[in-house]
Amino acid sequence: MMSKAVKWLLIANIAVYVVGYVINVSGLFGLHYVLSPEFLPWQPITYMFVHSYRDIWHIVLNMFALWMFGRTIEPTLGTKRFIIYYFVCGLAGALAWELGQLLGLINPYSICVGASGAVYGILLAFGVLYPNERIFIFPIPIPFKAKWLIIGYVFIELASALFVSDLTAHTAHLAGMLAGFILLMFWKKTAMRQRQHFDNQGKWHTTSTRPNMEVNYNKNEHSADWNYNTQRKADADEIDRILDKIRRDGYGSLSESEKQRLFDASKK
Repeated sequence: MMSKAVKWLLIANIAVYVVGYVINVSGLFGLHYVLSPEFLPWQPITYMFVHSYRDIWHIVLNMFALWMFGRTIEPTLGTKRFIIYYFVCGLAGALAWELGQLLGLINPYSICVGASGAVYGILLAFGVLYPNERIFIFPIPIPFKAKWLIIGYVFIELASALFVSDLTAHTAHLAGMLAGFILLMFWKKTAMRQRQHFDNQGKWHTTSTRPNMEVNYNKNEHSADWNYNTQRKADADEIDRILDKIRRDGYGSLSESEKQRLFDASKK
């Protein structure tokens, strides 16, 4: 099953790559040094859709990782949050690249292209949300748990950023992963606070600009509202159960009805 955002991201990246064979788009859409006259305000976004034309593996590996891990992460986060997550990680990669150039650590005449910052954020999300899911890495015949794979990537990228002088944006990869981790932790904390608002009697407590504002739904006087909030809590509990099952046994352990339930919830 191809999730919606992943599908359109794949189409956009491949389309830009194909157009790039006719027109050189890296000069206009690749990320230039912020103090360079070639820098344009849209480049921190558009650089994510531009890939090196000298190495086809640049786009192949990025798109494969986007498809492989994104199709699981998007239903888990929901399409809207997945899109936010993707671009936040990509923007963090752009910021790290620019800081590296400002500090003299990266050649100011180099151009940053590629979706790697965003894709590494998705890899991080998979390792955080599905730490015990087993992954095969060709040609190694032994499966790895996702959490160990992600930890290995972090160390490799960190060592590369410190000791390897090449044109690969290792700092952008690390920044994408760091931004993704921070955003996931923020969403997790927010979700925990929201769940704590439900009490055992089906009351829903909200806050607004007026402090100590409490909205109580009584079953007899406001049955429609009470039923709505009761059903909402039941739905949230069911999604939590499915996510716990994924974390414990992996995505493949879900039944078709559970997968569909998770997919439907991601659209809301």
